[in-house]
Amino acid sequence: MKTDELYSEAISLPIEERAALIDRLMKSLNPPHTETEKKWIEVAKRRQEEIASGRVKPVPGEEVFRKVWDRFAKAE
Repeated sequence: MKTDELYSEAISLPIEERAALIDRLMKSLNPPHTETEKKWIEVAKRRQEEIASGRVKPVPGEEVFRKVWDRFAKAE
């Protein structure tokens, strides 16, 4: 099967299946480092629990970027 044919077939899949296919293809190009991945999963689970429990209040990305740009503006 040619690349164009594969693409046409893949693009017709439901979005969840396309996302899973993309994930598998990306992993084939850049295999995950299992120890590193395990550590990131631990961090993500801990952060999720902190947010769910109310110990940590999430900050919207727009606010974070505004603050970063404000800092750059002041540094000039």
